[in-house]
Amino acid sequence: MGNVTKRIAKTSVALAVLCGARRYYRNWGATKVECQMRLPGDALVADPAVQTTEALYIDAQSSAVWHWLLQMDGPGRVHPQSEQLAVGDAVPQGWMGLPDALALSVAEIVSEKYIVLTTAGGDSRWNVVWSFHLQPHWEDRVRLLTRARIALRHPGEVFAMEMARPIVALGTRGLLLGIKHRVERLPSEQSLSGVKCVDRQRV
Repeated sequence: MGNVTKRIAKTSVALAVLCGARRYYRNWGATKVECQMRLPGDALVADPAVQTTEALYIDAQSSAVWHWLLQMDGPGRVHPQSEQLAVGDAVPQGWMGLPDALALSVAEIVSEKYIVLTTAGGDSRWNVVWSFHLQPHWEDRVRLLTRARIALRHPGEVFAMEMARPIVALGTRGLLLGIKHRVERLPSEQSLSGVKCVDRQRV
């Protein structure tokens, strides 16, 4: 009985750790209020099997964040044409590091406020909505939120999705941090360029 009790105890601890980690990576950086609030695009997947909300602060104006949000493509690449996205447009392949197999189109977009993406057409294996939201805090700070809502068609897919979620969460977090670092570094880069120009003129 002693060994059985120890195994049960170890299993319970492992499940508790996994449950805590699951809550953490599913809503990385987001508050309880942000996780529960209704956001544009939520209605496109009314009863999701999976919902995640991730967020962070960026010390910059909304316009600067919006510019990089639309152009980011994985680690450091950009899609300038993304600045022209409109409702109904297909998202460029590879945008935001998306796998080419996941075809998304713009469902809603309001400049410097939010963009809502959804799986294009009815042939997608999963019904997905992925949205990004800018919430200004004064003139020089922005809260950037991203939410994913996924409706799965087969029960077995839930387990597969849960197994993949830590990797997806790390990728999304890296994307948000990449935008943050680029936007916050921009003023210093511009200042540095200005100093270099002045030095060249003096020489």
